[in-house]
Amino acid sequence: MTNTSTSIPAPRLPGRPREFEMEEALDKAIIVFSERGYHAASVSELTEAMGLTAGSLYKAFGDKMAIFLAAFDRYKQVRNGLLEQELAEGSSGRDKVFRMLRFYAEASHGEYGRRGCLVVGTAIELAILDAEAAERVNRSMARSEALFKAMIREGQADGSIRASLDPDAAARLLLSITQGLRVLGKAGTDRDRALSVAETAMNLLD
Repeated sequence: MTNTSTSIPAPRLPGRPREFEMEEALDKAIIVFSERGYHAASVSELTEAMGLTAGSLYKAFGDKMAIFLAAFDRYKQVRNGLLEQELAEGSSGRDKVFRMLRFYAEASHGEYGRRGCLVVGTAIELAILDAEAAERVNRSMARSEALFKAMIREGQADGSIRASLDPDAAARLLLSITQGLRVLGKAGTDRDRALSVAETAMNLLD
């Protein structure tokens, strides 16, 4: 599963910004990498967005890939925390599945949707070329699939999801739908269309 630790995987060297400042800087790096992709994002764009000098950036991380991996981990930390808050409000397994689908749908329209998903972007651009990036993508996907599977089984136990549904196959399909939603968001879909995908996907559970 995705590591949700608040620590930033960078060496603690003299002159390194304090942790909360680094998290703010990484939040800005997430925007650059999400919009531009790893290869198109230049170090000069990153230094400007993060509010750090090139020297401070390299002292803290070492190279561009280390910046990217730290930004990816920060992205997943924040997104996982928000999703966990949403799922905690669920009243049944079925309700939790819908809340997770809606969570992705709401991230798949407007400015945030056009910015894109760092996990999907990494899967397309880097996963075949970089082992550390691939491991993070696989871990993120596995976590989402496991969440869907657990919520489906919960729904089958509480009677809100049909008992004959295969939890493994359904979880894989729902994962595919959520990642597809993020691609649609990058292409500029609107909120109504994104939410309609989430609502229609719920028919799978009947």
